[in-house]
Amino acid sequence: MGNWVVNHWFAVLFLVGWLGLNVFLFVHAFLKYEMGEKYYYTREILGFCSRTLRKSLDHNLTFHKLVAYMICILTAIHIIAHLFNFERYSRSQHETTVSLASVLSSLHHEKEGGFWLNPIQSPDMTVLYVTFTSIAGLSGVILTIALILMVTSSMEFIRRNYFELFWYTHHLFIIYIICLGIHGMGGIVRGQTEKSIKENHPYKCAQSFENWGDHDPDCKRPQFEGHPPESWKWILAPVVLYIFEKFLRFYRSQQKVVITKVVMHPSKVLELQMKKRGFSMEVGQYIFVNCPSISLLEWHPFTLTSAPEEDFFSIHIRAAGDWTENLIRAFDQQNSPLPRIEVDGPYGTVSEDVFQYEVAVLVGAGIGVTPFASILKSIWFKMQHSDHNLKTQKIYFYWICRETGAFAWFKDLLTSLEQEMEESGKVGFLNYRLFLTGWNSKIAGHAALNFDKATDILTGLKQKTSFGRPMWDNEFSTIATSHPKSVVGVFLCGPRTLAKSLRKCCHRYSSLDPRKVQFYFNKENF
Repeated sequence: MGNWVVNHWFAVLFLVGWLGLNVFLFVHAFLKYEMGEKYYYTREILGFCSRTLRKSLDHNLTFHKLVAYMICILTAIHIIAHLFNFERYSRSQHETTVSLASVLSSLHHEKEGGFWLNPIQSPDMTVLYVTFTSIAGLSGVILTIALILMVTSSMEFIRRNYFELFWYTHHLFIIYIICLGIHGMGGIVRGQTEKSIKENHPYKCAQSFENWGDHDPDCKRPQFEGHPPESWKWILAPVVLYIFEKFLRFYRSQQKVVITKVVMHPSKVLELQMKKRGFSMEVGQYIFVNCPSISLLEWHPFTLTSAPEEDFFSIHIRAAGDWTENLIRAFDQQNSPLPRIEVDGPYGTVSEDVFQYEVAVLVGAGIGVTPFASILKSIWFKMQHSDHNLKTQKIYFYWICRETGAFAWFKDLLTSLEQEMEESGKVGFLNYRLFLTGWNSKIAGHAALNFDKATDILTGLKQKTSFGRPMWDNEFSTIATSHPKSVVGVFLCGPRTLAKSLRKCCHRYSSLDPRKVQFYFNKENF
C-alpha cells in the first residue's frame, strides 16, 4: 500500500511538473497573437502586469532544472520503496512458519487464476529475474538509466565543453517518456479486487488467515489484481503539446533564409546578415540556428545583433566549440558556395524590457555584448528619427573583454553613436565603459604613453579603455546618487559569478523607500 501511494504521488508530481514546463516553454517561446499587421508576443501582452510577474517568463531554465531535481528525488524514493517491497516479497517466500505474508505469497498464477499478490512466485525465483522479465521491471531499469545519462550529461562542465554529447543524450527523454507510459502495464503493484473486498473484509479476515476457505466460510481466499496503467493520462496532454510545438518549429525553420552578407571579424567572430520572409523581431531577442551540412539535429541559440529598424537580421558567432568552429570554417572557405542555414525564431528575452526603464545599465562580457548591440543600434535609429516615445533617459553600458581584438567588430557602432549624440546634443545619454581584463604591462604602458590623445589607442574611441574589472560598488553608488528617484534596470549577458555580484549590488543600493531609486536585476538565460 505504501509503495502504491509513493508511485501515484511520483506520477502526479512528475507529470504535472512536465506538463507545466511544456506549457511554460510554449507560452514563453512560441505564443503570439496576430492583430492587424502586428504580432504581439506574450511579453507584450503581459505588459500591464508587474515587473516581477513578467520576469518570471525568463526563468524557464530555472523551472526546468527544478523539475529535473524533483524527478530525480522522487525517482530515488520510488526505487527505494520498490527495493523494500521486493525484500519483503522475497523474505515471505522463504518463511518456514505460517504467517499472513507466507499465505498471501502462496497465491500463484496456476492455483488462483491470476489473482496473485507476490510477483516472486517461488523461493527459487530471484529479484533480478523478476526485474528483467517483467514489463514494469525492465521499463523501470531503462528509464532509470536514461535519467542518469540525461542528468550526468547536463552537468555544466559537459554542457559547456561537450555540447554535442549533452544535446544528443538529453533526447533520451523520448525513451524515458515511452517507458514511463508502459511502466504500469506489468501490474507489479497490486490490490484486492472490489468483489473480493465485499466478500472478505481485509481487517476482519486478516486475523483468521489460517482458516480461510472451508474452515471459515465468511473469509474466502482473497483475490488480487494489478492496478491499471494511468501514466498515459498525464503524458497525453504534454506529448500532444510537445508534438505541436515541434511541428510549429519545423514549419518556421523550413522557410527560406537568404544570407545577404558574411563578415569575418577579429578574434574568430563571424557575422551573418540574413533575410527571411515574415521575420519580425524586437531588441535583445534570439534565434535558433541549424546548419544541415554540419549537423541535421543540432540547433544553437544566438542573440540577434541587428535592430528592428533594419531591413535584415544579423548574428555574431564566436568560435566556442566544434559546431561553431566548423560553421566559421565553412563560411571562411574561399570560392565555395555558402552553406544552407535554417532559422527558427525569434524568441523573447529579458532584454526586451530595456526601454521600460528610465535608466538602463547594460553589462556584457565578451561575446555577451550581442543583445546590447541590438539595443544600441535601435537607440541610434530612434535618435535619427527623433522618437519621442522613448522612455529611457540614460544608458550606462559596460563591456568586459579579455583581449583587444574583441573590441574591433563593435567599435564602429559605438563610434556612430558617439557622433550621432554629439550632433543631436545628447552627449550625456550614453555613458559607456570598456574594460580589458587580459592585458599585460606592454599594453598598459603603450596606453599610458598615449593617454593624452583624443581617442583611445586600443579602440579608436573617445572613451578610454580601463584595465581590470569594474568596481561595481563605486559604479552603483554613482548611479544611485545621479538618479535618486529613478527605476534602474540592470541587464547582464555574462557568467554566473558576475551575475551574483550585480544581483547583490542591486539589493544593496535599492532604497527601502519605493519612491526613491530602485534597481531591478535581469539576466539573459540560454
